[in-house]
Amino acid sequence: MTRSVETTSSEDSELSLPAPKERRRLREAAELTHDEVAAAVGVTAATVRSWESGRTDPRGRKRELYTQFLARLSARPQDGGPAGAPGEAKTARAAEEPAADPPVPDRPTPDGPTSDTQAPDRPALDRPALDRPTSDAPTSDARNEPERLPAEPPARVPVPGPAEAFDGLYALAARDLTRQAYLLTGRRALALEAVEKAFVQAWDRWPEVATDPDPVGWVRAIAYEYALSPWHRFRRAHRHLDKPPAEPADRILLDALLSLSPANRRTVLLYDGVGLDLPDTAAETEATTPTAGHRLVHAHADLADRIPELADVPLEKQSALLRDLFTALRPPVDLEPRPAAVVRGGGERRTRLWTRATLSLTAMIAVSTSYTLMTAPTRYEPPLAPGESVSGVPPLAGPQQLTERGKQLHDKLRADPQAGPARIAPRIE
Repeated sequence: MTRSVETTSSEDSELSLPAPKERRRLREAAELTHDEVAAAVGVTAATVRSWESGRTDPRGRKRELYTQFLARLSARPQDGGPAGAPGEAKTARAAEEPAADPPVPDRPTPDGPTSDTQAPDRPALDRPALDRPTSDAPTSDARNEPERLPAEPPARVPVPGPAEAFDGLYALAARDLTRQAYLLTGRRALALEAVEKAFVQAWDRWPEVATDPDPVGWVRAIAYEYALSPWHRFRRAHRHLDKPPAEPADRILLDALLSLSPANRRTVLLYDGVGLDLPDTAAETEATTPTAGHRLVHAHADLADRIPELADVPLEKQSALLRDLFTALRPPVDLEPRPAAVVRGGGERRTRLWTRATLSLTAMIAVSTSYTLMTAPTRYEPPLAPGESVSGVPPLAGPQQLTERGKQLHDKLRADPQAGPARIAPRIE
């Protein structure tokens, strides 16, 4: 876990950090690997190698953890024997576990000695020897010995569930991340929204976050990405900054920080505010270590031009001064995040709504596809050609209408079907 912006400087730690060669010697004496030391401190193995070679030194919360870890390694040979003895090498996690309860000495019997320890070459007086046959009649020692009750099993510590673990992570980091997001954006609503979005995504992917070496860093990366997204400038609610701080020094510091580019602003806040070392800062900003160093140098130069008290400080002390300024800055707005249960419940409701909407859309597509398959033609039907008007062709005429005399002849022929000359030239008579 990395420390937050509001933590105090680690330079005042009571323990002093050993020299690089001594760090390596302590690790090798305890038979620990770089990965085991990195898992105990919460960094990468490459960072531990850099600390042991002297290229970089731990800063902030990491420095305190690493110093305490080395102090435990240096005290281990004094407690249990020479360094490197068999059984002395433990993992970093086992070194931090509390020791088992000391064995309770046997109660002395009236006939036995009153000392807590017995000679190793004789059996205990209150217990029968394993290789000695026992009789059915109780002995005097057995009669005098008080009845022993069976030892109670140790109480099982309940393992916290996912919801309790998430609430613990939220209570640990939500307030500090909200303050950091405010320093990045200068907007209270956007800072709270970014932190809630990050924790909602963390709850949706909790198995991944729970097994991550640095859960706070996982959430912090999501919150920073959302807070520095360029699309927020098109939202009406986030176009303007909140009211500036009341103190002139805080106002100057916030204006100078917001004048930096998003990449430099994020690098300065991670290195000087959170307390990450340069390799971890480069890894979180997805840049190389030289690139992160150049960004930090340019950001310090720009801040020194805008902050008078930073310009009078040597370059090697600017980081410590910026850390103090970030810690002392008082925002003019309330940055208290919502409760963890509300954020977790809102994420679950949003997930259910999206699931229902997806299922409804899928059902609509399935119904439309089924209807189309049922009503679509099964064979090809050529389209009918449109009619065209043709010129020069006489119109189609039917038979002329019969006159009165014609109707009489028509009726006579139908009534007299016999053949003969009269049928060839019929007369109306």
